[in-house]
Amino acid sequence: MDLSRYFTLADISGIAPEIVLTIAALSVLTVEMMRVSRPGINLMVAAAGLLVAGVFAAQGFKEEILFGGMLRLNKISLFFDFLYLAVAFGTLILSQGYLEKKGGKPRGEYHALILFCVIGMMLMTEANDLVIVFLGLELLSLSLYILVGFLRHDVLSNESGLKYLFLGAFSTGFFLFGAALIYGAAGTTNYNEIASVVASGEILSYLYLSLGIGLLLIGFAFKVALVPFHLWSPDVYQGAPTTVTAFLCTAPKAAGFGALLNIFIVAFPEIQIEWQKLFWILAALTMTIGNISALMQSHVKRMLAFSSVSHAGYLVLGVLVLNSVGLSAVLFYLVVYSAMNLGAFAILLLVEKDGKGLNFKDYRGFATQHPWMAVAMAVFMISLAGFPPTGGFIAKYGLLSSAVAEGYIWLVVIAVLNTLVSAYYYLRLIVNMYMQEEKDISNPVSGVLVLGLIGFLAVIVLILGITPEFLLNITTEAATTAF
Repeated sequence: MDLSRYFTLADISGIAPEIVLTIAALSVLTVEMMRVSRPGINLMVAAAGLLVAGVFAAQGFKEEILFGGMLRLNKISLFFDFLYLAVAFGTLILSQGYLEKKGGKPRGEYHALILFCVIGMMLMTEANDLVIVFLGLELLSLSLYILVGFLRHDVLSNESGLKYLFLGAFSTGFFLFGAALIYGAAGTTNYNEIASVVASGEILSYLYLSLGIGLLLIGFAFKVALVPFHLWSPDVYQGAPTTVTAFLCTAPKAAGFGALLNIFIVAFPEIQIEWQKLFWILAALTMTIGNISALMQSHVKRMLAFSSVSHAGYLVLGVLVLNSVGLSAVLFYLVVYSAMNLGAFAILLLVEKDGKGLNFKDYRGFATQHPWMAVAMAVFMISLAGFPPTGGFIAKYGLLSSAVAEGYIWLVVIAVLNTLVSAYYYLRLIVNMYMQEEKDISNPVSGVLVLGLIGFLAVIVLILGITPEFLLNITTEAATTAF
């Protein structure tokens, strides 16, 4: 069989990072099967796979179309690849010792599933065809379903896994039906060909096309937790292992927005204007309902879950604007958002013990007993609220200023008011740590790697708030090449 008819050496070299991650994941599983698995060995193999994949992504990068138009490599996809690799690396570090702490035992499939998630996310943002998006989405989703319910002896983890599985499968059906309708209307699932058919007016049915785009949006809205498709997130975030929650609310959310932006930039550039009113409503509802719901929480993980919903609303502003300035703001926001959420959940998992350490009242007097961790948590909370001098302020300012430039004044007013509302529940945690009567708190058990990662993330959040030029130059260059 002449395989060159289907793919070339350039195609294979273009997906070298995915191949490396697949080999690393299979290696972890092989070590587990041979019963010589140890937490340190699993971490080293998985981390080595992530690092080597990053090297291949950087060294072998060039803008090209692969597999006959199925995949597109550009600076945007490269940016997202490095974001996924970084978040996965941080998650693996945080996971060291966590499963044992929760009463389980280290299992190699955990590390392998994280790597498979990264492969799925890479495919989603490198896709130039709806079929590839679906394949990446399924690989990501199936891996996350297992990770969310990974603690088999924990009732909450099992419940979260089932909820996420059922609702996730339902939302995937919407996405697949939408892709089928778009194929029926345009006669293709390739982004460039869809754009060409739309531009030439050769669409067979604009009704089917509109219904298809709407169903695609429902699928993506579930994945990134936009209102009213967000109700799964608080229960899943609360019940999932904290390390998985940290991963779930960062990288997969970035992948969802990356794939959504890519579809509208390449496949539907002329149609996006017709959907602006819907994006306006989605942004306003998601910001408002997310923040109001977070106000009423006494559980920190549930508060952060609704906080994640509200931040998804801010990110919709970038989809609404959809120009190089707005896209650059979205990319910057996703980096800062990932850093501050990963850091906040890292502190939560250190304090968490026997079901305690997850409520606001559990942090009373936390600053007295653990001053450095309290400082780091305060930095993350202030950044999530969007206050200077943190990266969260610069990220929010970039999104809001891009929306103002396009004339979305009232939506920006809603966003600013929601930012003021969010300050209450973020500062509430700081007040408990610094201004409430001291309460006995279990001493966090952690390694040097985890504490070092928390400190590193706190420094990154501050640096991006004081001198954001380096990252802004990268995001601006990547965004400019997308249009």
